[in-house]
Amino acid sequence: QVQLVESGGGLVQAGGSLRLSCAASTSIFSINMEWYRQAPGKPREFVARISSGGRPVYADSVKGRFTISRDNAKNTVYLQMNSLKPEDTDKYYCNANGARFGVREFWGQGTQVTVSS
Repeated sequence: QVQLVESGGGLVQAGGSLRLSCAASTSIFSINMEWYRQAPGKPREFVARISSGGRPVYADSVKGRFTISRDNAKNTVYLQMNSLKPEDTDKYYCNANGARFGVREFWGQGTQVTVSS
């Protein structure tokens, strides 16, 4: 079992920046960590992924603006969001998955990001 706690969301003007954090209750050393976002009534959307080996992957909509990183010593993954747009407004969720868990995956409770125009 892994508990994930997101933080760092808030209200920001367009063009601004936020840094989201996702703290895990256990070591993330061999775990893939991902960020998703979801608006009410819409499906959850992939944002970024960082593999256990540190390789990042981004959705086209955030490429060049968002950066995912991980600090295994702190059991934490980050999402640095720059040049924010109103369309980035969503609730952002952290996900943990990997061979260590088999087919299971774990989600945090989410943190709200609101970008005003």
